[in-house]
Amino acid sequence: MTQHLAAPTAPASGTRTDWWRDAVIYQVYPRSFADGNGDGMGDLAGIRARLPYLRDLGVDAVWLSPFYSSPQADAGYDVADYRAIDPMFGDLHDADALLRDAHALGLRVIVDLVPNHSSDQHDWFQRALREGPGSPLRERYHFRPGKGADGELPPNDWESIFGGPAWTRVEDGEWYLHLFAPEQPDFNWEHPAVRDEFRSILRFWLDMGVDGFRVDVAHGLVKAEGLPDLGTHDQLKLLGNDAMPFFDQDGVHEIYRSWRAVLAEYAGNDLGPAGSGGRGQGSGARILVAEAWTPTVERAAAYVRPDEMHQAFNFHYLGTYWDAAELRAVIDESLAAMRPVGAPATWVLSNHDVTRHATRFANPPGLGTQLCTPGDRELGLRRARAATLLMLALPGSAYVYQGEELGLPDVTDLPDEVRQDPSFVRASGQDGFRDGCRVPIPWTVDGPSHGFGAGGSWLPQPAGWGELSVQAQTGDPDSTLELYRRALHVRRTQPGLGAGDSLEWLDAPEGVLAFRREGFVCTANTTGAPVRMPAPGRVLLANTAVEIVDGTTELPADTTAWWAV
Repeated sequence: MTQHLAAPTAPASGTRTDWWRDAVIYQVYPRSFADGNGDGMGDLAGIRARLPYLRDLGVDAVWLSPFYSSPQADAGYDVADYRAIDPMFGDLHDADALLRDAHALGLRVIVDLVPNHSSDQHDWFQRALREGPGSPLRERYHFRPGKGADGELPPNDWESIFGGPAWTRVEDGEWYLHLFAPEQPDFNWEHPAVRDEFRSILRFWLDMGVDGFRVDVAHGLVKAEGLPDLGTHDQLKLLGNDAMPFFDQDGVHEIYRSWRAVLAEYAGNDLGPAGSGGRGQGSGARILVAEAWTPTVERAAAYVRPDEMHQAFNFHYLGTYWDAAELRAVIDESLAAMRPVGAPATWVLSNHDVTRHATRFANPPGLGTQLCTPGDRELGLRRARAATLLMLALPGSAYVYQGEELGLPDVTDLPDEVRQDPSFVRASGQDGFRDGCRVPIPWTVDGPSHGFGAGGSWLPQPAGWGELSVQAQTGDPDSTLELYRRALHVRRTQPGLGAGDSLEWLDAPEGVLAFRREGFVCTANTTGAPVRMPAPGRVLLANTAVEIVDGTTELPADTTAWWAV
């Protein structure tokens, strides 16, 4: 049985320009969140209708994955027009209405920005193809002659993240660079027109009223001079673990300093009265969030220096297994790296690119963040709930991926014919595929798509999905949804949670993490057996029942408890 807080205090209110330092941000993957028109695809109207759910959940902001005009070769991360909404999601009027409704509910809205590459259907790229070699438009991408006697070999040995060479040859014989799918040609960020264009795009959406941008592949914009060979056949294994000539080049930081100056031109948006979500009336800064895969957390910290971005995703934490020693090391490294640059640490367990943590923790360690095995469902859910409470107790900002508040697992048995992830289609040999974490979420017990929409869903929902729905879990004190709702409320109202950049580690038995913050202690048992230890205080919340006898508690296996002290 889930432990509950008996008497919550009133939520904080007032103007907070630094709202992002301890914000809980909810990722909406638009095509899989809610379908407003019954065509089987999620859309902006569906998101707008479900905003009260997000307010009541208790999050501070919503991050929307791409909804721009796109051929959808990579689920919208191939953008054809950065100032238009794809018709499958709605139009600019829908976007405006969504922003207004969100702000009235006390929710901020962050949108995805995809600056590393465009769609091959983007006007610039299409004109570059038509105009041929020497075209000024080709200079805005990376077009090169090939190697070999007839230019039949790619210009260098770089490989695509989705498998295969990172180069595609066009009819006139030149090759173009695409670090992802061939439908996603990389921009040349050395070209001033590219830099001017994206500053204009920023202003377009800031004028619309967005509260910030999550920057896709923020580490990839600048390539090493001369595009040198990497000289290895294991590039995919090196990603995120070693210096790469196409990732994390120092030149990206000049770009983000110029973007920060653009955001500084804009006052923060006023929000309506806070309900369970939002931080109250007032305005707050517009922000930049980096998706930056870097070899070390110290390299990630470079993206959030005071004149650059506000936050960077903590992928080192996301990739850490449910193990006390590993978690403590990453937590310490993260806080230490962010402190000198004055940025908050961020914490995340799942997103649209990795296996959901309820499935990841259901499997043995060492399998990575992309896998296609269901594992032990009961074990995975118990660990996922405990890991969530640990994450939400850490100082800084936290990200929640849609459906994790329902305890959703990855769908590991999707038929091959329904999969749409380009990394699967290209058969690159990667360990896992991302469709499993993108299956539309269930809202109701019954119905053709469990409340996702009036019809079916673009990826099939598995049998039993209704048992995990919002409807099925609402009001059940032992459900994962109610655990999230309670945890987010406690985080908002309990002094010592969220804000700040430090914690005090406490002595604890092996396999247990214990730390203190102001008026608060968190204990997390990552072992598979109960652990007896002194009770630090009064239980605020736990993912399984915690009893205290004569000042001692037996903390159950895979359990995190929050204590008032």
